[in-house]
Amino acid sequence: MKDDRPDPTPPHPGAMSRLLGIMARLRDPEGGCPWDVEQTFATIAPHTLEEAYEVADAIERGDMADLKDELGDLLLQVVFHARIAEEAGHFAFPDVVAAIADKLERRHPHVFGDAIVEDAAAQTDAWETLKREERAAKAHHGVLDGLTVGLPATVRAQKIGNRVARVGFDWSDPNRLLDKVQEELDEVRVEVNAGAGADRLTDEVGDLMFTCVQLARKLSVDAESALRHTNTKFERRFRHLESRLAETGRGPADAALEEMEALWQEAKGEVG
Repeated sequence: MKDDRPDPTPPHPGAMSRLLGIMARLRDPEGGCPWDVEQTFATIAPHTLEEAYEVADAIERGDMADLKDELGDLLLQVVFHARIAEEAGHFAFPDVVAAIADKLERRHPHVFGDAIVEDAAAQTDAWETLKREERAAKAHHGVLDGLTVGLPATVRAQKIGNRVARVGFDWSDPNRLLDKVQEELDEVRVEVNAGAGADRLTDEVGDLMFTCVQLARKLSVDAESALRHTNTKFERRFRHLESRLAETGRGPADAALEEMEALWQEAKGEVG
């Protein structure tokens, strides 16, 4: 049955109005901030991406105080874009809120309607079905239509794999993908040993990376998160290596590769 309970009241209804007012003041050509006034969708977009990554970084580090600040910075980006759009007569912040509220209700008919969903897996299937219907309504008829080009490469590769897998274009099991990873690695080796140029190496290394992302997808691992985790782990170990060398008044450039390898193995045991 449909839940007829009233929607919960936002706990701080004035907070959003305050932020919107601040942005309007900053964008005011008469007395606003010169930098804010001259910004456009295009100039703000890189900051929007950066703030999204900083949110992910705070989550990765488990820093809740930082996460609060970074979520605020990300919210500011939404408000900034909405203000520019309002000034141009396209839409305003309430339209953004209404659009996402409508979408959430539409994609959760088991919560806001009479549909029944047995578990999270069934909900995922239902969500993707609704998204396909929405894409079709927007004249996106191909399986890969509507994928954002500007996504990080690993994220987009994983989404590509998810899309085509839903229509049966996928490896049957992870072991088949492991074989494919080895095949792509062998092709990279052939090009390296042949002294191939940048174009050929870019092509083959790209194939290898794409296949590794599909392996992650098949193992239900988020490739972007996995790579961020490994980046952090590498940094932690290398800083340990630098610290140990600094104890003898040296840096990595002063040490032999063999010594650095030994310290690296030490770091794996001491800092993970």
